[in-house]
Amino acid sequence: MSKRQLAMVMDLNKCIGCQTCTVACKTQWTNRNGREYMYWNNVETYPGTGYPKNWMELGGGFDAAGDLQPGVVPNLEADYGVPWDYNYDALETTDFTAKPEKAGWSPSVEPTWGPNWDEDQGAGHFPEDNYFFYLPRICNHCTNPGCLSACPRDAIFKREEDGVVLVDLDRCQGYRYCIAGCPYKKIYFNPKISKSEKCILCFPRIEQGLPPACAQQCVGRIRFVGFLDDEESQVYKLVHKYKVALGLRADYGTQPNVYYIPPTEAPPKFDADGKIIEGSDRIPVAELEKLFGPQVHDAIKTLKSEMKKRKETGVSELMDLLIAYQHSEMFRLDTHYYHEVAKEHGRVPLAPVDTRYAKGKYTKSISHFKAAH
Repeated sequence: MSKRQLAMVMDLNKCIGCQTCTVACKTQWTNRNGREYMYWNNVETYPGTGYPKNWMELGGGFDAAGDLQPGVVPNLEADYGVPWDYNYDALETTDFTAKPEKAGWSPSVEPTWGPNWDEDQGAGHFPEDNYFFYLPRICNHCTNPGCLSACPRDAIFKREEDGVVLVDLDRCQGYRYCIAGCPYKKIYFNPKISKSEKCILCFPRIEQGLPPACAQQCVGRIRFVGFLDDEESQVYKLVHKYKVALGLRADYGTQPNVYYIPPTEAPPKFDADGKIIEGSDRIPVAELEKLFGPQVHDAIKTLKSEMKKRKETGVSELMDLLIAYQHSEMFRLDTHYYHEVAKEHGRVPLAPVDTRYAKGKYTKSISHFKAAH
């Protein structure tokens, strides 16, 4: 059991599907050396097939008795999609004045599937009741990870200091039981090194006072990062105080530590004559309950109640949290805590690159931080 648990909350009401988070993660971690097909962070359209294809139907996780369930390892070509590039180099040398037979962009391989293949399609009939919303996904850094339980090599572990789930590449032999055991399919096989790899919650950044790349680059300010035992953190208040942030598919039994504010706002439905159906919900609550469990009803009720309260009185701590007026208010990374952990392990503490996010349960002041020599 980890001493503390670092967690993330994502507000689905604010996600615009711009993929800035995806690009930030891809350029930092997975753009080379066998990781080209990997998206440690991806943003799916829901309802949709997701990434990898139909991941919710591929098994893994635990049953009600706590037994690990069998799962399927997705196929690279059929379920992830072979990554392709375009003929940029060829276009640079093409003489278009000679009117070549084939000119223009062309992929390096014929695409058959890939992330966001069904982006913005959703479900329903336009314009009466069609709907979709965006669902960003990273590794959930679960309290009870299916990948960890499935690995026969003990190559997967949770960091004691913050609960981040990592792969020990020295121990990993590429058996891929971890992929089958993860119900979210957020661990990947690197064919170049025959090892499994996954989201590391940007722990090297966090240890230096920087939020994960996906969170810091998010233009919609949908992501909050902090420790679940820090009662002043946005994460604690959203998860435990107001109980509006819920785990994705908690029925898998892994106790995920990435939480979601469910979407509450959508246009009403229209009848066959194009007239508004008063009191109608365009996003079926049954779909939200499938994703976030029965607690979603209370979460939506609280969110709507606080929105009404804010409109009538101008006061709502919950609405202020979710609006996130200041970027620095979204992350509490507790820099002093990481300094003490480093000292305990005989390492030189790292000076924070940015002190805006340094506060936390064990970091009341940030003025004393100096560069380590």
